[in-house]
Amino acid sequence: MKPDSDLLKAVWASSREHLSPRQVELDRFDLDHLVSSIFSNGPFYFYIVDFKTFSLDYVSPSIADIHGLDPETVTFQDILDQVHPEDMPFVARAEQKAVEIIYEQIPPEKRKKYKNSYCFRFRTADGSYQLFNHQAIMLTGDGEGRLSKSLNIHTNISHLCDESNRHMSVIGMMGEPSYLNIPVDEGSCLPKPSNPVFTERETEVIRFLSRGMTSREIAEELYIAIDTVKNHRKNIMKKAGCKNAGQLIARCITEGLL
Repeated sequence: MKPDSDLLKAVWASSREHLSPRQVELDRFDLDHLVSSIFSNGPFYFYIVDFKTFSLDYVSPSIADIHGLDPETVTFQDILDQVHPEDMPFVARAEQKAVEIIYEQIPPEKRKKYKNSYCFRFRTADGSYQLFNHQAIMLTGDGEGRLSKSLNIHTNISHLCDESNRHMSVIGMMGEPSYLNIPVDEGSCLPKPSNPVFTERETEVIRFLSRGMTSREIAEELYIAIDTVKNHRKNIMKKAGCKNAGQLIARCITEGLL
């Protein structure tokens, strides 16, 4: 049984004033650097989607291992068809909430500094459904700040948790305020922005922790004292309300803290 992707398409159709009516060439950017800056902890793939034609400009080869789809021939519809049928209504509401926040509360010149994030179940290459984290960033827009192309990243997080909290986040990057852990199934009022949960240095430490690095290894990587790393870890755990690195990484992903 395929998911009802018309629910999601209806969101985009009703948001046409926020989508560019013309194709916009990709800005010059380092795609590898941008992808590496996205917080992920598990097998992932990414693609660039053009919202004028809903065609894919690029798909990373890892989609073959994760979904069993050919990166050379896969379509956007093929990817949508992997969503669990029961989760598609949530995905559509999460996308609608992202549109409301990004285009009603964030000025056009800052929209490329935000990513939206939420979790849902995807069918994998072995036929099972597993929990994934979805992150999307505007790559190009027109002169009015309308979306043209988006970078989408899907990470398998089933080793961290197996159920979505049915929340979404619009996360500010480069010091911008965020809209975190918003319940999608509740009222339609727009949330207020909040300051980043973690400092830039704490975010670096979390990224290294997600790779399984020890405090000593992190200290060597950042050229700081090991006691400084330990203090950062203590502050991070306190802010996140977590007892160990596993809980921390799971919360950062499922609640969109990074």
